[in-house]
Amino acid sequence: SFPRAPEKPFKCLDCGKSFSRSSNLSAHLRTHLGERPYSCGECGKSFTRSSNRNAHQRLHSGERPHRCGHCGKGFGHGSELAKHQRLPSGQRPFG
Repeated sequence: SFPRAPEKPFKCLDCGKSFSRSSNLSAHLRTHLGERPYSCGECGKSFTRSSNRNAHQRLHSGERPHRCGHCGKGFGHGSELAKHQRLPSGQRPFG
């Protein structure tokens, strides 16, 4: 049997996109409203999510807290590390 898709009870009334968490819907709604309340103190670029602003600020500081356990390469955002650790087929090349 296949794993069930996660429930997504929080639906955007503007576009119909659904989310599993209310916080994700709230962040999504900001895209429709044009709200970007989180801005970078270094360059002023603004974001809908504080986590995206924080990851962006690592570009300025050079901080790369997410390290590959196989090759040691560092990344500013966890999703960049995850992408690095996957082959195009979706398989993990390391362990």
